[in-house]
Amino acid sequence: MMRGEQPASGSKGASNSAMNKDEQERRGIDEASTGQGEPQPLLFPFAPSKEAKHLNPIVLAYMGDAIYEAAIRQYLISKRNHRPNHLHREVISYVSAKAQARFLGCIAPSLTEEEADIVRQGRNTKSSVPKSADVGEYRQATALEALFGYLYFSGQHDRMRQLLNLIIHAHEAEHDNK
Repeated sequence: MMRGEQPASGSKGASNSAMNKDEQERRGIDEASTGQGEPQPLLFPFAPSKEAKHLNPIVLAYMGDAIYEAAIRQYLISKRNHRPNHLHREVISYVSAKAQARFLGCIAPSLTEEEADIVRQGRNTKSSVPKSADVGEYRQATALEALFGYLYFSGQHDRMRQLLNLIIHAHEAEHDNK
């Protein structure tokens, strides 16, 4: 499991060891996840002009959109079916505003207070909404992207991978139920 993760905000004051194993697994938390860990370097040598927590949420979403989609694409390429049409349809099933809004709802119980605050800021930020998108879903998608941008720029890559795993599991569960 990943280092540098925090317990969910709903479990303030509770230790991870006090949670039962099923709850830990559902949230993607293990015994090694209580420390802060060291921030991990960015992929490229161009640090943002400000600390991640001081960047505009729309800037975080801008970067988070790219990081999230690249992670999903890499995950799908790790699977067997590499036909371009199949890959494209699968990527869309993860990165559309509707899908991102749904996945944000899935991971929300696992977010720390700090992450929930970034999500709130991302959801409330002013941005133009495409005519084809539902406003509520678009705002939720922007919030998820802001969270991924924040985690990337703050070097919390293990936490980003943990949330991505929760999203992938939620997506697979949805497809298993169809």
